[in-house]
Amino acid sequence: MPTTRPLPPATTEGWVESPHGRTWYRITGDLDVSRARGHAPLVVLHGGPGFPHDYLLNIARLAETGRAVVHYDQLGCGRSTHLPDADPSLWTVGLFLDELDVLLARLGITEDHTVLGQSWGGMLATEHAVRRPAGLRGLVLADTPASMPLWSSGVARLRRALPREVQEVLDRHEAAGTTGSPEYTEAAQAFYDRHLLRIEPYPPEVASSFAQWVEDPTVYRTMVGPSEFDVIGTLRDWSVVDRLASVGVPVLVLRGEQDEATAESVAPFAEFIAGAQLRVFPESSHMPHIEQEAAFRDAVAAFLAKCDVDGKGVKRPSPRGEES
Repeated sequence: MPTTRPLPPATTEGWVESPHGRTWYRITGDLDVSRARGHAPLVVLHGGPGFPHDYLLNIARLAETGRAVVHYDQLGCGRSTHLPDADPSLWTVGLFLDELDVLLARLGITEDHTVLGQSWGGMLATEHAVRRPAGLRGLVLADTPASMPLWSSGVARLRRALPREVQEVLDRHEAAGTTGSPEYTEAAQAFYDRHLLRIEPYPPEVASSFAQWVEDPTVYRTMVGPSEFDVIGTLRDWSVVDRLASVGVPVLVLRGEQDEATAESVAPFAEFIAGAQLRVFPESSHMPHIEQEAAFRDAVAAFLAKCDVDGKGVKRPSPRGEES
């Protein structure tokens, strides 16, 4: 269950300028102290696309281990520049990879960082990793598919298990192109209650992300579509399966037992990435970082600690050459 104590406040907040606007970020902890101690800072990539970072804020509690944690809002959502009138062709994987590169450079951690990506954020994190960036120390993929066709196939199976009357409402509105109707939204919620987040009411930080997403769903509607199970956007054919062998860092794959990121959609990570570890949270759906927060955080903390150690079990030197 979610931890009731307050979320950690930001140590630093700011913006990074890019050709398309400003990217907002927040840091919990101290980047310099983290790196001096041999702890590569953790950069957290949110999902959606276009679903602001707030729902992932409890991951900032990892800063209590001495590791700085960076959250940011990707372009098009949250506190970053919104571009509701932009040409749809703007919203590409390449745009968000470039944005991540600019952020890493601005924070001075290009040569020393770890990444946790949740859902779409994990897709983006994998795209970052397959380029084999020299400074990437480890990768956590939470609730992330290796391809959208695999995602869609798994989600279709979950959808067929919904009550027949719910399926009929979804089918009718999708066929009519009326997926913006309240009836469709209500029917979609039946799926989300099973496979997105199995906690009611939603914690405030999750509710905040949803409220912001509803206010401006531009990026999501362009890249995904009207819902998690009607993927007709530009990501519909996305896949990284044939490039996974290029990942050269330790990888931890996490999912919930009732996750909309089904077992078949995450299987290629374990199959094609050497040494990738898989952990399934039995009481969770798409947000085990909320539903089983302590177990999730402990798993990530233990994995990241190992990423701070080289293959011989010796602490790697800190960027300043100090003993870790």
